[in-house]
Amino acid sequence: MNYHPDQTPTKKDILKAAIRIGQYIHKTPVLTSENLNSIFGCQLYFKCENLQKAGAFKSRGAVNTVFSLNENDVISGVCTHSSGNHAAALSRAASLKGIVAHIVMPEDSSKVKISAVKHYGGKITFCKPTLASRETALIKVIEKTAALEVHPYNDPRIIAGQATAAMEMFGEIDPLDIIMAPVGGGGLLSGTALAANYFSDKTKVIAAEPEQADDAFQSFKANTFYPSVNPNTIADGLRTSLGSLTFPIIQKYVDDIVTVSEKGIVEAMKLIWERMKIIVEPSSAVPLAAILEKKFDCPGKKIGIIISGGNVDLNALPW
Repeated sequence: MNYHPDQTPTKKDILKAAIRIGQYIHKTPVLTSENLNSIFGCQLYFKCENLQKAGAFKSRGAVNTVFSLNENDVISGVCTHSSGNHAAALSRAASLKGIVAHIVMPEDSSKVKISAVKHYGGKITFCKPTLASRETALIKVIEKTAALEVHPYNDPRIIAGQATAAMEMFGEIDPLDIIMAPVGGGGLLSGTALAANYFSDKTKVIAAEPEQADDAFQSFKANTFYPSVNPNTIADGLRTSLGSLTFPIIQKYVDDIVTVSEKGIVEAMKLIWERMKIIVEPSSAVPLAAILEKKFDCPGKKIGIIISGGNVDLNALPW
């Protein structure tokens, strides 16, 4: 299906995405922790996308997009610029489809994420760690290879794929009072919000964002787009600006966005590692940090949290 750039994925698009990606991804588990429930006085349900293929929810959108494309679209492969999880997810999706993925990555990307891209067969072009450098390098790659760009979040097929995580959760835990996701570019959040609207319309959608990268919070509160300027957070997956497609979806379907401190992110990340015995990256801990820092009314509520990924450099932990 050819998408118009401003088209919001429908319920049917999400259901089709779930079928399209089914054999290529994990239906990740929903875990609970009585320990954390007692600490916070609410029932927490964690959708563990850290256990997803390529270690993050990004596999859903990447597989959905690559397998939506016809053979002529991808004869020269696909390309993107990404410092992390989207790069690995797109490289994996391309290898499954039998095509090449060209990935532009900042030279300061984490070693673990560079290694993942190489593992899945992605061809890396390194650039300076600025958005302008990334975009310029990608244009050159497209000119040289004629590869098709797959944006990390500002694409309806990506959003429909990401929405399947929340859709699975609503099918398993019913009804949730609140569902939470971290927000960076907004692909996961807009997909989560659409899934709530279509499959669990009584569930409130609350996003969490680092205080030191709070462009989505500012944009949401002011009803005007603010780009991300010099984000300085350990949650490296949340340093991007919202997109022209994700922002309107978030404005319409998200109930609130709250911000959390760097200290809160580290503390929440530690809690998940220690109490749940699972590895999560800093971005994944941001929603729990919002509960930890009492950013909204939680006691007595049933709250779903999408744990976005687990790709963390074990030689550079934030504690």
